Amino acid sequence: MSKAEAILTAAQMRAAEQAVFATGVPEYELMERAGAAAAEIVWRAGGKRDLLVLCGPGNNGGDGFVIARLLRARGVPVRVAALGESLTPSSLKARACWAGPVEDIFSAAPATQIVDALFGTGLSRGLDPVLADRLCALTASAGFSYAVDLPSGVDTDSGALLSAVPAFGICVALGAFKSAHLLQPSANCWQRLICADIGIDVSAATVHRLSPPPMFPPKPLDHKYSRGLVAVVGGEMAGAGQLASHAAAHSGAGMVRHIARDLVGGGPDAIITQKADGAGDVGRLLNDARFKAVLVGPGLGLDQDATARLEAAMVSGHPLVLDADALTLLAGKGVDAIPAGAILTPHEGEFVRLFGDLPGSKIDRALEAARRADAILIYKGSDSVIAAPDGRAMIASGSSAWLSTAGTGDVLAGLVAGRLAVTGDRYRAACEALWLHGEAARRAGAAFVADDLLVELPAAIASRL
Repeated sequence: MSKAEAILTAAQMRAAEQAVFATGVPEYELMERAGAAAAEIVWRAGGKRDLLVLCGPGNNGGDGFVIARLLRARGVPVRVAALGESLTPSSLKARACWAGPVEDIFSAAPATQIVDALFGTGLSRGLDPVLADRLCALTASAGFSYAVDLPSGVDTDSGALLSAVPAFGICVALGAFKSAHLLQPSANCWQRLICADIGIDVSAATVHRLSPPPMFPPKPLDHKYSRGLVAVVGGEMAGAGQLASHAAAHSGAGMVRHIARDLVGGGPDAIITQKADGAGDVGRLLNDARFKAVLVGPGLGLDQDATARLEAAMVSGHPLVLDADALTLLAGKGVDAIPAGAILTPHEGEFVRLFGDLPGSKIDRALEAARRADAILIYKGSDSVIAAPDGRAMIASGSSAWLSTAGTGDVLAGLVAGRLAVTGDRYRAACEALWLHGEAARRAGAAFVADDLLVELPAAIASRL
């Protein structure tokens, strides 16, 4: 898997900074690094356009004073507006190094460019409404806007908006991404996200941003079974199972069998459709050691027959991917009924039915659910989180809003089963499938239907070979 980008909580970021200071690097040196990195980004984006830097009382405001000083030295017409006095030793030093005047934020005139350096990581409460309105007005009047580390008013760990937050052109993450950079609704508060390296060691991070994974073609001696045999156990809605089967067939797996309650036409002839009249037939058809992954859930139904089919799959001994109706059926039985080692793909409603209203951020909830179920979770949404019982997690951001259409979840489930059959690695399979799903959507463009994703999958896979 390719090198991913670390995501830290506010507490982890503070600990990482303290580790830097413990090596003898002064706190103010780190502020200079942060300010210089952000100033470079502003310079490249906005050049010598007039700039207003809004500085808060803490170290985020200190970063702002460094930005202002460095850009003025490059000939940028810079003004600074502050929210009262600086209150930390480093921010006081940065302010003292700024040779220009400091305006009051409530009376400062707008500018073509604006930098929000009021409050960054660690904010625990929203801005005063008058200040929030002022920030929104000044940002709206600027043609170029930048948030330093995080927009003021964003909760670092949950991504919640603690007060009104304007839309920025660029958000500059300092040192590492924070949870709020990838989680909704905060991830929708800027057009572009850039992480600036300031010398923070993030090698111990267990949560990362999902990045394009390397993939590999079949080996010369591979055949359909060595490449991975997938079973999709269908039920009441044959079309959903068929869609998932098609996705698995386009995932790189060697062979797909659709064990269906009702036979349907259409689709690739390479998919073997086998009619199963009941749970006994399902169990008999799954009695094949060559299966590398079994998917249950898309179109399964919620009646007694569906329950029996699910149970037949769960006792088959094959690696499981559980989606849609399978998750709803399991929710009525409790977490202990979830087979250990499965891959679960719940959306928000299914997650709550399975695990209840867990506390914390979406990342926290996903990790706790994965631990309780001893399963890999793909907690779906516009900020999908993949979580493992051992504490690893990946966040996928920026997915196409056009994915909010019927059947795309069936495609994802089929991809997960296919990649599990290919790789044999549950976490890797979840990451690869989620990335391929998003990339296929990107290639499909606008107003697609779920079937259109299937057409884009071969090119998406080829792009990573």
